[in-house]
Amino acid sequence: MRVEVKARNNEELIRKLDERLNDDVTEVYVNLRPTKEILVRILERAPNVRKISCPPSLYPKVSRKVIAALSQMGIELVPEGYPRGRPRKYDEDTVRRVRELFQRGVPAKEISSRLGIPLRTVYYIIERTGEKHV
Repeated sequence: MRVEVKARNNEELIRKLDERLNDDVTEVYVNLRPTKEILVRILERAPNVRKISCPPSLYPKVSRKVIAALSQMGIELVPEGYPRGRPRKYDEDTVRRVRELFQRGVPAKEISSRLGIPLRTVYYIIERTGEKHV
């Protein structure tokens, strides 16, 4: 069973871990940096846990010794990302098509009308490639 525990601070996280973890839990996600105290609490409350995950931004801050110790116990500590920020409006295929058309010499204005993309966006995509527009 997987459990996600999210909190604003370590004290709240530890309290929630105490409430939600039991012997059935095999995977735990915590939204704060997994400190030694938090990891010990997880292992005490969920002895059958095999995977602990945290945000990718916090994973590098976890001690290598802690990761190695968990690994020796057969427990995997991994970064798990939730997409953050605003999603992209145009997928990679559309961006690739803009670049290809521009490289073939098609004017930005025509690319804009062909693909139904604002002219300013076409210029933005072209500038991101490092190429000069005409």
